This record gives sequence, C-alpha cells and structure tokens, in this order.
Amino acid sequence: MVRVESPERLAGKPSWLLTQLSVHAHRLASEGFAEAGARGYHYRVLAALYEFGAASQAELGRRCTMDRSDVVAAVTELAGRGFVERAQDPTDRRRNTVTLTDEGAGQLHRLDQALDRAQDELLAPLPDADRQHLTRLLGTLLAHHQRS
Repeated sequence: MVRVESPERLAGKPSWLLTQLSVHAHRLASEGFAEAGARGYHYRVLAALYEFGAASQAELGRRCTMDRSDVVAAVTELAGRGFVERAQDPTDRRRNTVTLTDEGAGQLHRLDQALDRAQDELLAPLPDADRQHLTRLLGTLLAHHQRS
C-alpha cells in the first residue's frame, strides 16, 4: 500500500484521523467477518441477542442502530443458517420475536475471535495500556455525542 502524505492542517485534526482510521477499521472487521461467513450486521444482531435475550426485530433495530430492512435481512440470513429462531410473538401477532440458538452462540464466539484479530491488527503499534486508554477516550467521546 502506498502511503500518501496528508496536508498538515488535516493530519493534525482528530476528526480527520478518526475518519481515515475508520476506513481501515471497517475493512479489517469486514475481512474478519467474511472469513467466518458473516457480515457486521450479523455480529450486531447475535451480540444483542446474547446480551439482552430474545427481542422483536424492531427492538433489535434500536439496540443495534440498524434500519428495519437491514434487521429483517440479517435475521432472515441468520435464521437460514440456524443461528437464530424467529417466531410470531404470542402477545402481538404483528411482531416477530427473535431468539439466539446454541449454533448462533457458537457463531458469535467465532465472530468475537475474528473481531479480536482485527482489533489486534488495527492497534498493532500500540501497547496494551495505550489500547485500553484509547478505547476509554473513544467511549467517552461517543457517549457525549449520543446524548447531544
């Protein structure tokens, strides 16, 4: 890969650096997920179901910050592979409830490993203490802007 020097006024701006790094982070995560036969949306849905339990598709969309049509597509793909089960909610026949299967928990574990490898590659130049500090700082920034 050819390294292109950026103008100093850009290279000194955190917003520019975050945007440029985001491209690499997305690529590395996508490649890791693809090796496991998945996409980022699959990981989001499986992680939410694992952590919070069965949920409606609408609730998954809110929790995972996904558009409703993307949730439906991801759940359909995951159900087709036996990673989730989708059933009509007995209390509201208009809703579907999605549940993680044992196979889905196994896939989530594989995706966790793939994502961990991507994180290691992304943050390779940083020692562990700096990685943890960067993660805390990014979390603080995100939480601030999500409240805005």
